[in-house]
Amino acid sequence: MANPGKKWSNKVTQESRALDLEEGIFTWKDPKKIARSLKKSAKQSKRRKAEPFRSAMSMLVFYINRAGRKLDPEQKRILEQAKQELRHLYNKN
Repeated sequence: MANPGKKWSNKVTQESRALDLEEGIFTWKDPKKIARSLKKSAKQSKRRKAEPFRSAMSMLVFYINRAGRKLDPEQKRILEQAKQELRHLYNKN
């Protein structure tokens, strides 16, 4: 059985080889700021395997899914808004 403090999903979020994320990005309260930061990280990354939009959106969806029921409902709402803002930034509406 895995040690609760050593979950693979936490490691992926903190040590992603695809994107270098700003500290605490998924705890921020401004969805536009989250989306801009994800876009910047995806654009600058030389290690990503997909186009920048897909990489940024994948990281955001991954975090939301892994947090599951433990994610504060208000923060989940903010992250869902960040998904919409990310689509807007990449003209993917």
